[in-house]
Amino acid sequence: MFTNFDCDCFYVADRKSLIQALSVLPEYLRNQATESGAVIDYRDWQIPLGRRFRSLKLWFVIRHYGIEGLQHHVREHVRLAREFAEWIRKDNRFELAAPVPLNLVCFRHKAGDAVTQALMDRLNRSGDLYLTHTRLNDKLTLRFCIGQTNTKARHVEHAWQRIQEEAAKLEVKTSNVGSP
Repeated sequence: MFTNFDCDCFYVADRKSLIQALSVLPEYLRNQATESGAVIDYRDWQIPLGRRFRSLKLWFVIRHYGIEGLQHHVREHVRLAREFAEWIRKDNRFELAAPVPLNLVCFRHKAGDAVTQALMDRLNRSGDLYLTHTRLNDKLTLRFCIGQTNTKARHVEHAWQRIQEEAAKLEVKTSNVGSP
């Protein structure tokens, strides 16, 4: 939502699971109303425990962009992520590791974890783009998130071009390993 780390919007069907995952609740703050769900205690809906004007940060963003402006950016980032995911699907070297319902694309190189790791290392060292990783189904998976305020289609296209270039270099490198 174009605010820094400690102001997030969560889309959850079951708030109890989110609260249980992020809660650091000492015994002296436990109470019947919170436990039963009779009141909504937003304290545990985020990672940080401090209160550093999060609502004011979000208010300024909404005031600057407006609801329609935020909707435009979110829709555009989702569109760009789906386009990126389609490029992954069409490239026989890669596979999607998870569905792409919003702006995060999880993918990996089909050659396995070592090549996926090498690809991420090369891209991150280049300074052209930075990917994070996770493990899905016990396989190393790269995470490409589209959501920065000024991200445009040209940035995503450039990132895909760099991913393809580095993947091609890795293929040449691995094919030359057994050559004299």
